[in-house]
Amino acid sequence: MKETDVLILGGLSGITAGISCRRHYPDKKVVVVRKEGTILIPCGIPYIYGTVGGPQFNVIPDGLLESNQIELIKDEAVVVDRENKIVTLKDGETIKYEKLVFATGSMPIVPPIPGVEKKNVYAIWKDFDYLSKVYDEMINVKDLVIIGGGFIGVEFADECRKGRDINVTVVEALPQCLQMALDDEFCAEAQEKLIEAGINLLVDSKAQSILGDEKVTGVLLADGTEIKADMVILGIGAKPNTELAKQSGIELGFNNTIRVDAHMRTYTDPDIFACGDCAEKHSFFTGRPVNTMLASIATAEARIAGANLYSPVHRNCGAISVFSTVVNGRAFAVAGLTERQAKQIGMNVVIGKAESPDTHPGGMPNSTLTKVKLVFGKENGVLLGGSISGGKSVGEMINVLSACIMHHMTADEIVMFQMGTHPALTSSPIAYPIVNAACKTVPFLHK
Repeated sequence: MKETDVLILGGLSGITAGISCRRHYPDKKVVVVRKEGTILIPCGIPYIYGTVGGPQFNVIPDGLLESNQIELIKDEAVVVDRENKIVTLKDGETIKYEKLVFATGSMPIVPPIPGVEKKNVYAIWKDFDYLSKVYDEMINVKDLVIIGGGFIGVEFADECRKGRDINVTVVEALPQCLQMALDDEFCAEAQEKLIEAGINLLVDSKAQSILGDEKVTGVLLADGTEIKADMVILGIGAKPNTELAKQSGIELGFNNTIRVDAHMRTYTDPDIFACGDCAEKHSFFTGRPVNTMLASIATAEARIAGANLYSPVHRNCGAISVFSTVVNGRAFAVAGLTERQAKQIGMNVVIGKAESPDTHPGGMPNSTLTKVKLVFGKENGVLLGGSISGGKSVGEMINVLSACIMHHMTADEIVMFQMGTHPALTSSPIAYPIVNAACKTVPFLHK
């Protein structure tokens, strides 16, 4: 029997938890067990099929574990004996632990559509060999249908057209693509960019069945429309991978995620922690459980879990939900609540909007118009959320907004924000859109 101080089950967030543990407890032995031979960067999966050029260019090297003196075992944990603190692997090996971390992630949702089992119908499993097969099969594809118009579907649609003579159609059941993530005006802007790229959008449309004999030949919609397809990608979403935790008697909570406290410790066992997509999330704003799966949240939770294993003092503040994407060269990002989400939970809000070029003057080469929308609480002026579209700078601007949200900054405080600017790198200090959007709300907040 093998023995270790800390045993971590899982991939990406497991790596982060292991490194965090090593930093806080350098004398502890850490072992990571995962069944995947190669770990992919989850957010980079759509880009395998376009910009990156293959799954081999979207991996996390195992050397990251080795350089942190963390042992890696490539196998699958099949039994957790909590009473004796022993985990049994698929090959029969057993490992005794002091502390255990579940970082088992999530799996793609496969909808119960008739014909979903046909050849060339693919869910997005985070598996190197599986995604390599999809990449190879796509070489001969002429008509690709993507079911789901959220981040996964939109990014796949945008990427799969690059360098290929291929017809791409997105089927989305809601009235707009990205509707669960963006406010209406940003959804409309993103859809315009998709259409500019030659992608066919079918919104308010539901896939009823997948056509063909052994291999897919098309998709039948609920309204009777048939769409030609020789490949279908399912971009419906993901669900937590918690079957082993359930079998181990660990309490599950919202959406079958593992129930954890603010220290990422399970409710069931003080020596077992969980982080990432398999762990329960609570909203930063309401404290209610939320179904949010983002790499940024997973790694934050993993750092907290690793730090708390032997001294639980670091606390999870809740899911702010910060994310960004790129659609046909234009970036879209959100931190915290959109206007729609804030109103859905009954919040009285004030909205501030501003836009400016991301260089000054705006006539500099490669300048892009940046649009900012901020959501403030009417009664206290605290920032609740922000949405941005524009160029590459959007990716870091949204992180600035996340920090403002996390520290409960008000519109008055953001107005006094001292930004660093440069003509080739940022908007003008006179027209900096985050500050200007806040400025526009101040008169309404003090009425």
